[in-house]
Amino acid sequence: MSVEAYINPDFTWYKKLFFLLITYLLISICILIIAGVERVMVKDHGRKRGCDEVYKDRLNDQIQRFMEMIISGTSVMMFSCSYVVVNHICTLVGSGAAGKAPEALQMLAAAWSEGKDFILLLMIVISCVVNSILDHFLIPLSRLTKEEKATMRMLGMFYVIVILIYLNTIGDESQYGPVMMYYFGLMVGRFVYFDASFMDFAYNLKNVFFNLPFLLMTLMLTGILGLTGFKMGFFLERNYYIVGIFYTHLFMLVCVFIIYWVFRFIYRGKPREDGE
Repeated sequence: MSVEAYINPDFTWYKKLFFLLITYLLISICILIIAGVERVMVKDHGRKRGCDEVYKDRLNDQIQRFMEMIISGTSVMMFSCSYVVVNHICTLVGSGAAGKAPEALQMLAAAWSEGKDFILLLMIVISCVVNSILDHFLIPLSRLTKEEKATMRMLGMFYVIVILIYLNTIGDESQYGPVMMYYFGLMVGRFVYFDASFMDFAYNLKNVFFNLPFLLMTLMLTGILGLTGFKMGFFLERNYYIVGIFYTHLFMLVCVFIIYWVFRFIYRGKPREDGE
C-alpha cells in the first residue's frame, strides 16, 4: 500500500492552478445563470429602487443556497471517499494482498472487520461536523436559516447518492451499497420521523422541490469538471473514480471560499432576519 495509488504525481501545481481556474470559471457561470434567473423573477416588482433591493436580497439568498449545496456535497463526498479508501486498504490487508503491512494498518483492518457499521456511523458524524465548521466559520452562510441549511444538506445526500449510482453504472469496482443505504436512511428520516404529521411531510417535500434546480446545476458542474479532470489526465483512472470526484469537490470548495469572501467584500449584505 502506498499513497501513489491515490495521488497522481503528474498532477503538478501548474496543472492544479489551471484546473482551479477552470473550476472558478464554471462556478462563476453558474452564479451568472442564477443572477439572470433572479433578474427575470423580480423585473415586475415595481419601482426600480425597490426592485433592485429585492433583486439583491434574492440573489444573495440563492447564491448562498448554491454554496451550501457544494459545501454539503463535499462533506458527504468526503465520507464516501474515505469509506471506499479505508475499505479497499482493509480488504487488501485482510486478504494478505498488500504483503507485510505495518502494525497500524493491521489494527485498522481488524477494527474495520469487527466494527465496520459503528465506524461508518462515526464517519457520518464527522462529515456532519465538517459541514457545520465549513458553513459556520470558513464560509459563514448567515442569510440561510437552519431549516434552509437542513434542506440543502438533505439534497447534498441525494446528490452524492446519484453520483454513486452513476459510478456503479459505469463499472467502478468499489461497492457503494452501504454508503448509499446509510444516506438514504437519513433522507427518509428527514421526511418521515416518529412524530411527523402529513403537513410536516408536505412542507419538507415542497422545500426539496423548490431547491431541485441547485441539485441539477451542481450535478452538471461536477460532471463537467470530473470529465475534464479525467480526460486531461489530472485524475487517475486506475483507482476508484470516486477519488477523482472527491478531488473535484475540493477544488469547488476552494473556489466557493474565494468567491464568498470576494462577494462579501464587494457586497456587504446584512444577515437576513428569521422569518423574513
